[in-house]
Amino acid sequence: MEGSQLAADDWWRSAVIYQVYVRSFADGDGDGTGDLTGVRSRLPYLAELGVDALWFTPWYLSPMADGGYDVADYRAIDPSFGDLAEAEKLIAEAREAGIRTIIDIVPNHVSDQHVWFRAALAAGPGSAERELFHFRPGRGEHGELPPNDWESEFGGVPWTRVEDGEWYLHLFATEQPDLNWAHPAVRQEHEDVLRFWFERGVAGVRIDSAALVAKDPALPDLDGHQGPHPYIDRDELHDIYRGWRAIADAFDGIFVGEVWLPDSERFARYLRPDELHTAFNFTFLSCPWDGALLRRAIEETLAEHAPVGAPATWVLCNHDVTRTVTRYGREDTGFAFTAKAFGIPSDLELGTRRARAAALLSLALPGSVYLYQGEELGLPEADVPLDRIQDPMYFRSQGRAPGRDGCRTPLPWAAGEPFAGFGSTEEPWLPLPADWPARAADLQAQDPHSMLALYREALRQRRTLTALHTEPLRWLSEEPGLLMFARGESLVCAVNLTGSPARLPAHTEVLLTSGSLDAEGRLPRDTAVWLAL
Repeated sequence: MEGSQLAADDWWRSAVIYQVYVRSFADGDGDGTGDLTGVRSRLPYLAELGVDALWFTPWYLSPMADGGYDVADYRAIDPSFGDLAEAEKLIAEAREAGIRTIIDIVPNHVSDQHVWFRAALAAGPGSAERELFHFRPGRGEHGELPPNDWESEFGGVPWTRVEDGEWYLHLFATEQPDLNWAHPAVRQEHEDVLRFWFERGVAGVRIDSAALVAKDPALPDLDGHQGPHPYIDRDELHDIYRGWRAIADAFDGIFVGEVWLPDSERFARYLRPDELHTAFNFTFLSCPWDGALLRRAIEETLAEHAPVGAPATWVLCNHDVTRTVTRYGREDTGFAFTAKAFGIPSDLELGTRRARAAALLSLALPGSVYLYQGEELGLPEADVPLDRIQDPMYFRSQGRAPGRDGCRTPLPWAAGEPFAGFGSTEEPWLPLPADWPARAADLQAQDPHSMLALYREALRQRRTLTALHTEPLRWLSEEPGLLMFARGESLVCAVNLTGSPARLPAHTEVLLTSGSLDAEGRLPRDTAVWLAL
């Protein structure tokens, strides 16, 4: 399979990277949980789809209190997924198919079953073992109150008290104690882990919660606090990532950071030439289906990347976010964690039409694209029964927030097989919706009008259209709601978010559409097209 039109060492600048949530991708041993054997069996599908790399959410040894983001051992594969030898086979076989591998690193915290944390609990207050974490005495007459007023990213108090009376910090779930990055052993361990995986052939590393890692050692209250935020986007992070970059450069590896920041200048600092290569674009991901807002998101994204020469990344969905088809079919088409709720209606036909257009839009923009598994099948958010929900976000919200299980439901591969061909011989870890077989990959592969067919053709053309890898974006229309831009002098992408059909510029060929043009050759509402000039 051919890669992008860029030089091999710049492959990441315009790559299409497919996110694999292993637990839900494909089950190779029939036990109800996706695994690395299942991924290996589907490498031909991924090669035919036309992706340049796979990004794996954490596959490490984990109690799975937070879907694998509670890591007990960064050098071991969780037995439910396979073992280290299986991971090495997968990395090698994917590379033979022309597909690189990107893995996840979770530097902010580890599992409460990690050997370091178990030793810290056993060692007691004042010990060297506890210095690797953030242990503090409580407040109040008997230390019965948390050490500060922070709030967990999952909701509630981010402190848990242990038997000896001290409290430990966890910005996420109780089972995910935060590491103390002011301690040299923490930094050294992560640098060693990076080398471990680069030596095994991974091409890159995605950094989870990259802007939350460093903490103000005083752990001050947020209420009334002056100066830099005590745990978001602290300046000392940049020295950490410069050290990481030196390691990646030695292996020709790349980094992509999960960096949620509203300040574009602060965001761009992470993408300086000696730090991270790329970072996720959450402005675009969370943007409503609105022409003016999307254009602004695109313009702001390109502008904030330009000063540091880093490519933008374009993401419609991931393992934390409501699936695109469902979100775009709602009255409120934006995304915010605080807005997630049960029972929000969605017009899936409308959402699918918009998702098809958004696919062509994102794939025509300058930079790299991340495609979450199942988006190429047009899967909607699954309605997971309450008694099957496993996401800690649901439980920490006392059942108010539906959590993220709805976008993590196992994929449907074959319509006529048990559990839609996911591979399980027993009930999968999350139930598949009753209509999943109708959305199965094998059926879509035979349908030239399916979402899968659209993605395959778009990725095929993207590989051969040099302008999509080398030329900047130039807007061609100021009409409100009509996103129309050129890439170089030979290619135009147009997306119609107005209320009526839009006339297209003179062109020599219609390369690809997300839906049919009308009888007059105009672009219908919620439809996208690629044109050759």
